[in-house]
Amino acid sequence: MNFCSECGSGVIHTIPDGDNRLRHVCLQCNTVHYQNPKMVVGCLPEWEDKVLLCRRAIEPQYGLWTLPAGFMENNETTQQGALRETMEEAGARVEIEQLFTLYNLPYISQVYLMFRARLLDLDFAPGPESLEVALFREDEIPWDQIAFRTIEQTLRLYFADRRNGGFGFHIGDIERRNR
Repeated sequence: MNFCSECGSGVIHTIPDGDNRLRHVCLQCNTVHYQNPKMVVGCLPEWEDKVLLCRRAIEPQYGLWTLPAGFMENNETTQQGALRETMEEAGARVEIEQLFTLYNLPYISQVYLMFRARLLDLDFAPGPESLEVALFREDEIPWDQIAFRTIEQTLRLYFADRRNGGFGFHIGDIERRNR
């Protein structure tokens, strides 16, 4: 950040009085510009013994499979965002059952919230960000083509919980991979 979004003046990177972290602070109007993690919300749509996945038509991870999810918008709840993303990416109507996974990705300042959801019908189709959408049983999932670790872990927990006869809530951290 180089300029203040309030007055257009230059900003500096400093620790404001009463704070303990570096922030962008306007030299003219003294506005403190906080930068916080992005919330990613989505659904794990269920139909009988299958889950609905989307093949990405955008980067990152073009052509790989994911659950319908995306960045939460201002002025919406996590559930509203998850429903919106599911409709946008998969053209699917769902009813949210429960919050299923929460993953912290501190190295990219993101938090993923994935909800178990029941597909209301089989009337779904790819949206502009998806090449295709399809239902998969556990043994049909293209595990080597899953776009994100958060999604792979969510799917693995889902099938493990289903085999164990009950769904819990799972929380975890995903760290940067060493190259």
